[in-house]
Amino acid sequence: MVNRRAAENAELSIAVRVRPGAGRDRVGGRYEGPHGPALIVAVGAPAVDGKATEAVRRALAGALGVRPAAVTLKIGATSRDKIFTVATAGDETLARLVALRDGAGSA
Repeated sequence: MVNRRAAENAELSIAVRVRPGAGRDRVGGRYEGPHGPALIVAVGAPAVDGKATEAVRRALAGALGVRPAAVTLKIGATSRDKIFTVATAGDETLARLVALRDGAGSA
């Protein structure tokens, strides 16, 4: 799910499917989840005490080219299916998201 306001630097909601305990961090791929098409984010952190969620937040920020502070968890603290919000998301951020989720590429 991608929801973007019309103005530049708007807030962007991103559905994410988390794969904790991966061999390495990887952002890319598409998963048809309960919140719509989701971006797959694999992280090495375990799904314990919010460690995987924090690792996903940081990996997502890096892949989208924004500061980690601009990425916040909106829904799904204890679920593999989450929704993150990216503040100050412009057209470049949206383009990176689409390329990671729907096209070839990983960060």
